Amino acid sequence: MRLVPDYIEQLEPYKAGKPIDEVQRELGLVKVTKLASNENPLGPSPKALAAIRHVLPQSHLYPDPGGFRLRTALAERFRVKNENIILGAGSEGIMGSIVRTFLHDDEEALTSEGTFIGFFVLARSQGIKIRTVPLKNFGYDLVAMAAAITPKTKIIYLANPNNPTGTIFHREEFETFLRQVPDHVLIILDEAYYEYCQHVTTYPDSQFFRKDNVITLRTFSKAYGLAGIRVGYGLAHEDLIKQLLKVKFPFEPSSVGQAAAIAALSDTAFLQKTLTTNAKGIQQLSRGLKDMGIRYTPSYANFLLTEWDSPEVVADTYNALLQRGVIVRPLTQFGLPTCLRISVGRQAENATFLKEMLAILSA
Repeated sequence: MRLVPDYIEQLEPYKAGKPIDEVQRELGLVKVTKLASNENPLGPSPKALAAIRHVLPQSHLYPDPGGFRLRTALAERFRVKNENIILGAGSEGIMGSIVRTFLHDDEEALTSEGTFIGFFVLARSQGIKIRTVPLKNFGYDLVAMAAAITPKTKIIYLANPNNPTGTIFHREEFETFLRQVPDHVLIILDEAYYEYCQHVTTYPDSQFFRKDNVITLRTFSKAYGLAGIRVGYGLAHEDLIKQLLKVKFPFEPSSVGQAAAIAALSDTAFLQKTLTTNAKGIQQLSRGLKDMGIRYTPSYANFLLTEWDSPEVVADTYNALLQRGVIVRPLTQFGLPTCLRISVGRQAENATFLKEMLAILSA
């Protein structure tokens, strides 16, 4: 008997964007601008920081395993019952519970190429086969995905907006897709960037598509600025939540995370400031990229996908920016080897990226 199964031996782990400390240490730089991981450049909500300070003295106590106060706050916000909500260490924590609960044996998952790599890692860590369909104009091709459903399909993963391309599919195409998905096939609808596009009239907010086989995933890591604290939540039929709670790790999120998330949820002024900053940043970066003749995809999230002529150009551009203290994200691991993803920063951070990018192109 082998200690490690083949599917683990062959698994490529998720590789996050380079942290600032690592770049400073490796290259001897003092100032580093990180635009690689879709983090909120404004930091956490002030109300969340106050809640963290308040709860820290109780850190010797285990957190509420049921997360009652946070689930209640979310239930009130989205007009559902507590029983329709599950919490986790980021949306990936819940995704892991979904994979462990519902994917087994020779069952298969279905998703798109060029989407969030975390789902691939989680499914393959269970030895599950993943079928994919190509992107269409850097977005999900729901027509092709519906045609790719087989008797073995158990879970379909959709990210809307899609990471790393920033595109969305719209209400009409989603409604058509839903009608073609069998009731026994579970749809994971990853809405990690929901807050950035909730104003779009054609965006299919999953709250209006509450079906028994749809699980919505959202997070406090992006718009709420709590990426380092790891709090996510899922919305689904109570029967699905009941099964997920059986395999969920009992003490996540942490007590600090739960308190911070409750406070962040109430800080509407901070959320609005985040969305305004992001909209201006998208405009600033788009204008600068266009002026330099760099191809990019219009985005509904807090990042922009740029397209280059070859993987070699991507590697050269990434390394040249790194040497100048700017971290962006190459997308080879996402299956997009000719693309770089640029996260939106503060105005000065965006300007630094554009200045260094122009210098590289002009050299």
